[in-house]
Amino acid sequence: MLELTMATVAGSDAGATAGMVLAEAESTPGAVLRVGRDGAVCRLVTPEDWLFVSRVHLEFRCGSGGEWSVHWIRGSQPDPAAEVRLRLGERGPVRAVPYGGVVELPRGGSGEVVVLDRGGPRSVNVGFYHEG
Repeated sequence: MLELTMATVAGSDAGATAGMVLAEAESTPGAVLRVGRDGAVCRLVTPEDWLFVSRVHLEFRCGSGGEWSVHWIRGSQPDPAAEVRLRLGERGPVRAVPYGGVVELPRGGSGEVVVLDRGGPRSVNVGFYHEG
């Protein structure tokens, strides 16, 4: 099972957990959890006016062996208006996820994927826990 928690943070709200939303899915091959502005296809939906986030920005996919990965979906623009960073564990190093890139999530592991607005102090913070 993959459990996700998402908080949208703007400016002075840093560190606040109000408005946190949750989503989870069984580790069934082909299962997908999406994050973005389009509520018709995303389980975790960001504010519609946060244009640094694509309609479908992140996609968590379950592979054939029950492993999960996160995909930064390429948008309609050649250069993104955001950065995506990943931290595995609570104290692991932060690393950049390339535009259009994929990162496998460790079984029995947790961490956070952060979408940062390049134009201002806003972020979408998605915590994850992948049961082993």
